[in-house]
Amino acid sequence: MSDPSYEFISTERRDRVLVVTINRPQVMNALHPPAHLELAAAWDGFAADPDLWVAIVTGAGERAFSAGNDLKFQAGGGDVQMPPSGFAGLTSRFDCFKPIIAAVNGVAMGGGLEIALACDIIIASDSARLGLPEPRVGLAALAGGMHRLPRQIGLKNAMGMMLTGRHVDAAEAYRMGLVQEVTAPDQLMDRAMAWADEISQCAPLSVRASKEAAMGGLEMPLAEALTARFDGLHAMIHSEDLVEGPLAFAEKRKPAWKGR
Repeated sequence: MSDPSYEFISTERRDRVLVVTINRPQVMNALHPPAHLELAAAWDGFAADPDLWVAIVTGAGERAFSAGNDLKFQAGGGDVQMPPSGFAGLTSRFDCFKPIIAAVNGVAMGGGLEIALACDIIIASDSARLGLPEPRVGLAALAGGMHRLPRQIGLKNAMGMMLTGRHVDAAEAYRMGLVQEVTAPDQLMDRAMAWADEISQCAPLSVRASKEAAMGGLEMPLAEALTARFDGLHAMIHSEDLVEGPLAFAEKRKPAWKGR
């Protein structure tokens, strides 16, 4: 079921999965403030809905996932204000521990790559190109790219991209560890859904606790991370699913997760 209330994006529920599509193909899915606000609303709804466990974000058309900030809109004096949750309503959203997959169907430049970097898994079409070209136009990757990219592919790889503004293709992004799978364009959404379905087979509270602890522990010394209290782990330990998982294993059946 899709939501008809949006103008610049579309959303579709597929069982436990929400598919969010940036729908401005005429400008290579570049984002302007109205699109940011719609995306922020979509992610708010995803985070709040107990029946949605995983999300996929992609771009409309065959050319672009997102070309990032709509520079023509900005150059024309348009409002560039961001929602509190950041670029695409996602790059400053640090309290959503449901997993999000980026299905990169083409160009992911600047803010477009920053959207993908804010996701947990990136699946890319073999026609995709990724980069942070902001220095080439006198800007910088201010929506988290300068900080997420070194954390995700290592400092030297990130510097090689950021200081030159150069693009990498999907194969090179895979070698760097930036992309988890490369696939043919016509298989991209099927593969993204396969990843989402595999995640959905796991206990949702366990998945969210794992993401929360992994992200929260990144900046901690290991000994501190091992003893830190994370709300998601507390919720998992006190959930009905903690009983259901071992019981289903013992009874040789699929678990019936409740997410509580």
